[in-house]
Amino acid sequence: MKPDRQLYLYSFLAHFRLLKKSYPAKIMFVAFVGTHVPLLTLLLSFLISNSYSLEMAARVLIIALLATLAGTAATLYTLRHLLAPVILTSAALQDYLNTKTLPELPTDYADEAGTLMADTSQTLQKLDELIHYISNYDNLTGLPNRDLFRDRLHQILSQPQNNQRLIAVFLLSIDDFTDLSHAFEHNTLNLLLRAVAQRLTTCMGQTDILGNLSRNEFAIARTEIPSFENVIKLSQLLLNTLAKPFSIEGNSIHITASIGITINDLNDSNGVDRLLQQANIALYQTKQQHRNRYQFYSPEMNAQLQERLALENELYGALERNEIQVHYQPLIDLHARQVTAVEALIRWQHPTWGLVSPAKFIPIAEANGLIVPIGEWVLRTACAQNRAWQSAGLPPIRISVNLSARQFEQPNLLQVVSQILQEVELEASYLELEVTESLLMVDIQRSVTTLKQLRELGIWLALDDFGTGYSSLNYLKRFPFNMLKIDRSFVHDVTSNPDSAAVTDAIIALAKSLRLNITAEGVETQEQVDYLEMRGCHEVQGFYFSPAVTAEQIVQMLKQNSQPNQTIAA
Repeated sequence: MKPDRQLYLYSFLAHFRLLKKSYPAKIMFVAFVGTHVPLLTLLLSFLISNSYSLEMAARVLIIALLATLAGTAATLYTLRHLLAPVILTSAALQDYLNTKTLPELPTDYADEAGTLMADTSQTLQKLDELIHYISNYDNLTGLPNRDLFRDRLHQILSQPQNNQRLIAVFLLSIDDFTDLSHAFEHNTLNLLLRAVAQRLTTCMGQTDILGNLSRNEFAIARTEIPSFENVIKLSQLLLNTLAKPFSIEGNSIHITASIGITINDLNDSNGVDRLLQQANIALYQTKQQHRNRYQFYSPEMNAQLQERLALENELYGALERNEIQVHYQPLIDLHARQVTAVEALIRWQHPTWGLVSPAKFIPIAEANGLIVPIGEWVLRTACAQNRAWQSAGLPPIRISVNLSARQFEQPNLLQVVSQILQEVELEASYLELEVTESLLMVDIQRSVTTLKQLRELGIWLALDDFGTGYSSLNYLKRFPFNMLKIDRSFVHDVTSNPDSAAVTDAIIALAKSLRLNITAEGVETQEQVDYLEMRGCHEVQGFYFSPAVTAEQIVQMLKQNSQPNQTIAA
């Protein structure tokens, strides 16, 4: 039977104002009516019968009325108490909704009312446990979440006996997690995170606290530190444990992690939030500098972070305020000793801080996405400048522009480059785009497709910082490059370090076998020039010939190109 059919009487009585909000009132009303049916029946029989005297009828009616009232009172009193299980259950539910207080309902009765009370008590108990779990634990890993981790750490820090106890807080983050999320399906990534949580659990001591603060960020509090070496050993254990491959759904997944560590200052009442902030600063520095390592927090880190935040704040709007500039470093043909190309290099001239190093602001722009509009502006400015040199009658040269990882990932990269070339009326063969090994390896097939499309436009392509990444010959053959650029780290000591010389020689030999041009960066001495020329390097760039200079200074160099028997002097 449908529930609404079973509730027809209940629904009918609910239409009456006096009975609408009280279930006991409905029961009392029905009981009152039911107990008065005999009296009403007797009264009706006397009214339609003439066989009784008036005195007799009155006496019987009075006796029946008194008996009915007494029975009604007893019935209502009894019903009131028999309804207590329902009333208590209702009150317990309402109290739990309002105050989250668990009820103390009896559970040792076997009838329907007793079952109702017992089931309600057990259900609310399980519901409370579920709510507590959802509120305090990460659903994926089963570890305490940020709130519970903070609460447990706060309890330890707030205990008077712990005022002189050293406590270490570790913040651990999986490196390149965004790339992993692109490479694997959502379910595979979830299984990986669970496996990471399980491995971290095996590294914990009895008094350690482990939590999952966000999807790929874990926190550990070591509350008993016998020595600082103990903290270092735990850090190394965590990194080594996660460095072992994970087998997930048939995939062998290798990951690394970075760790930021802070230890509470016994002379300062470190709060939980402050410790987590310090660990986060140390983690940020680790990711920026090394990765797959651990680093301790220091006040100097905080100062560096404040500087970074100030730079980031000023970087917004720097382009609109005309603070961004482009300088040009010449590339010298070793055979002709003339400028054959220039590399466009971004500079930031701040009105207060002066010239800001690209090593400081470029990573910030990469992280917050500003590199995309800035990079497009640099590309347009460099192409327009090259066209202007040609229009002035100077010898035509290539202009080389670096593409950032963010720019290379843009789906409209080909359209942007084509549009800029059309706008400034520069032939594609006079533009060279530089990319690094690392950005190509994120999605190899997509990288090959994008590079081929750029090459089809007639643009030159250069692989920058070659030898510092992890490209294999198999991948290199698939990329349609024109140029390999030898990283300055090898050129710096090529004449004194046999290892650097060996790598440089190998790169040059490889480029020749693939019929690629070769450019060496960071040339600073005549000995380096002689060595590279002897090995067959085509072009060089570096301070030995010229640093990055303004467009006006490049004009003077290009004028020397157009004069007979004129070469670039060091």
